[in-house]
Formats: sequence, C-alpha cells, structure tokens
Amino acid sequence: MAKSMQYQGTGRRKTSVARVRLLPGTGKFIVNGRTVEEYFNFDTLRREVQRPLGLTNTAGKFDVFVRVEGGGFTGQAGAVRHGLSRALLQVDGEFRSILKSAGFLTRDQRMKERKKYGLKAARRAPQFSKR
Repeated sequence: MAKSMQYQGTGRRKTSVARVRLLPGTGKFIVNGRTVEEYFNFDTLRREVQRPLGLTNTAGKFDVFVRVEGGGFTGQAGAVRHGLSRALLQVDGEFRSILKSAGFLTRDQRMKERKKYGLKAARRAPQFSKR
C-alpha cells in the first residue's frame, strides 16, 4: 500500500518546538489534537499561524497537523509559523522567495537572558542606598 504524499517541517521560537505535517486535503488545521481556533485564543495568533498558507495560495489544499510543546502561546505560534513555512518549501521550491521576503524562514534566535549572580534578574541590580 502506497503512503500518501506527506511534507514535514520543524519550527522553533524561544523555547517552543513545533513539528508540522502537511497532507493533501481540505484545509483542516489541527494543533495538539484541537482545532487552531480552540488552541490559539487570540485572533492575531491564529492569523499569524496561517499567513504562510495565505501567501503561497495553498489555504484549502492541505490538512495541517501540528505537535507543539514548550514556551508560551506567542512562542508556540511563531514556532508553528516557522515549521509550516519549512514544510511548504518541500511542497514547492518556488515558495522560497515569497516566504523568505516575508521573513518566515528565518529562525528568531532571541531567547530570555540568564540571571547573573549578584543581581536580582538578568540586568536588574539591587537598589542602591547610601546608608
């Protein structure tokens, strides 16, 4: 039995990691077993996650299955967008220029800065007092 065509991409943002699978279908978008509307409560995050599909005009052509873990909901949305963009590259290499110009293929490397000893936070020093 032949396996249907499947495309995969891994996306990362902050401490979130998203594994995205694209299957030819009707446009279902499932994140951790729930629909994208249930998983991402904010409309802005929902739109951000689906932007790669809109830019490449593949919105109703694929079913998207995502497994995402780590971080908060904003970091997870960025990871899903990054993984979805990488998976779309496997579908058609012509999408590279569109996705690259939108900045969806660049991994956002910004992370939380670690706390240093002698300080209360990464850069926050204890309050100064003359006496």
